[in-house]
Amino acid sequence: MTAKVFFWALLLTLGLSASDEFTYNGFNGVNLSVDGLAGITSDGLLRLTNATRHATGHAFYPSPMRFKKSQVDKVLSFSTTFVFAIIPEHQMLGSSGFTFVLSPSKELAKDSADDYFLGIVNMTNNGNASNHILAVEFDTWDSPEAEDINDNHVGIDINGIISNYSKPAGFTSDDDGKFQNLTLFSGEPMQAWIEYNGTNTQLSVTLAPMWKPKPKIALLSPTINLSSIILDHMYVGFTGAVGITYSYYYILGWSFEMDARAPELNLSSLPLLPQNLTSLEKKRKTLLLWLPLTLLLVLLTVAGATLVVVRKKRFSEMHDDWELEFESNRFPYEQLYKATRGFKDKCLLGIGGFGSVYRGVLPASKVEVAVKRVAVHESKKEVKEFVAEIVSLGKLRHRNLVQLLGYCRRKGELLLVYEYMPNGSLDKFLFYETKQTLDWSLRFQIIKGVASGLQYLHEGWDQVVIHRDIKASNILLDGDMKGKIADFGLAKLHDHGAAPQSTNVVGTLGFLAPELARTCKVTTSIDVFAFGAFLFEVACGRRAIEPNKQESEQVLVDWVFANWKMGTIHETKDPRLGEDYVLEELDLVLKLGLFCSHPLPSARPSMRQITQYLNRDVPLPEMLPYHCHGDGIF
Repeated sequence: MTAKVFFWALLLTLGLSASDEFTYNGFNGVNLSVDGLAGITSDGLLRLTNATRHATGHAFYPSPMRFKKSQVDKVLSFSTTFVFAIIPEHQMLGSSGFTFVLSPSKELAKDSADDYFLGIVNMTNNGNASNHILAVEFDTWDSPEAEDINDNHVGIDINGIISNYSKPAGFTSDDDGKFQNLTLFSGEPMQAWIEYNGTNTQLSVTLAPMWKPKPKIALLSPTINLSSIILDHMYVGFTGAVGITYSYYYILGWSFEMDARAPELNLSSLPLLPQNLTSLEKKRKTLLLWLPLTLLLVLLTVAGATLVVVRKKRFSEMHDDWELEFESNRFPYEQLYKATRGFKDKCLLGIGGFGSVYRGVLPASKVEVAVKRVAVHESKKEVKEFVAEIVSLGKLRHRNLVQLLGYCRRKGELLLVYEYMPNGSLDKFLFYETKQTLDWSLRFQIIKGVASGLQYLHEGWDQVVIHRDIKASNILLDGDMKGKIADFGLAKLHDHGAAPQSTNVVGTLGFLAPELARTCKVTTSIDVFAFGAFLFEVACGRRAIEPNKQESEQVLVDWVFANWKMGTIHETKDPRLGEDYVLEELDLVLKLGLFCSHPLPSARPSMRQITQYLNRDVPLPEMLPYHCHGDGIF
């Protein structure tokens, strides 16, 4: 065997690349390693995701590239450019985003429960130095967990999803030096350039519309020594993730080269996007509007003949005999459709784990409402039980509960109608700098209001209602900034005096009582534990879990407990409060939070006692030391 043949055979055996550059003007016939939702379309587009929700896709050049000559050497220069387009499900709402990534392995995170991890890491390894991952994210979702700057940005991520550097998407014009914004999920193709200079260790990321030349000024150009991050050999490719909304992430063309500038793409030969993205297609659709009058009359005649059928289908609802007793609680679908202007994106208030919420104005009464659309796939018996429970919850009446006004049922879908809360959710005021800072008096009033609402749920109604998801994001604020408990999607009802029910463990990390993992029993005490974490959210201005913090500060309950032991509990208050707070009230809230978070359910107070403590009707008992560990206090 000649030396040359042996060399090539060795490369194939080791899975190393025989070339340090490639150029793909489209992907027909290209050999890429793909998994998850990723694939190559018949038109030659690399598609990272599709209309599936809560999933990821990965696409890599099949062989690793050599980025170092040895383990001690510095990282070699490299350069890549690609044209991409993001087509979202909703015109005004993106999804989790996609990345260009360098990774020591092609086997990256595929956990569909963690959509905001972009398909590069998961909750377990996020931020670990052992990941050796460098990613440039093109993110169209404002994720609090990732500390995103907005829902339309480009970021440089090292070993995790929290960007070390990020800026809003756009470019600086060479003509006038002004910054021009780009909407990543506009559906229009854009070109990105990513270049690393191994000599001065500068990593540059540049963005521009597809047909514009590369701008002279990069969007991001930090100095980063990648020697400890990038290994000798790394795979290059793309990852994409979608959550409750989906987006199509397309790569139209891609080139890469080591130690040199990546070859330019032949833009005119790139494959076309599948919808509404070329001027030719737009002109064709415009021309269709000017068809001969005779054809238009024919179409109008056909439309008129089918109008009744179409209207009936559009506003069709599900009606079963068992719903007769709930008829007074039903809203006609046509009424909700008109109230939300056909569920237009501009009426969208937000998207949570249980569905999309739209603002609406009821046509007849002009009452503002919030309409939640929930997909249902349960059996007829389960739907009947669910509706019966919804109607029961609609009978709850308390000034600190968001009023459920009624429901509507269609095939595969349930619509819940609530009173509209103009100031949105409390977490926006606590964790987002774009919102005004709540002063202490407002925070304390909200705390007392939520406590009063929870006491009513536990003790003041015909049945015991256990919410199971008390947290700042589920507290909505009305026009007077009064806090009201919302989102009863996980609530459980049982008769007073009945034995606790066993069920699946659901809820939010950081708010789950430790005994749930052992007993799975739903009691009022688990709401009390979550209320304790909620007290810390309000007083400290921090989320219940912040994985980017030091290990001792990641779990809010543990961090407050540790400060109490050291005698520094008041230092955990939200720094945005400044000196504008009442020390006695702050001390009460923080220590009451520790009582509510006690590891033993029997040691936690009831909501009635909590209300008495907050109203100063009864003094708070002295705290006794107990131990704190892991995700809870033990």
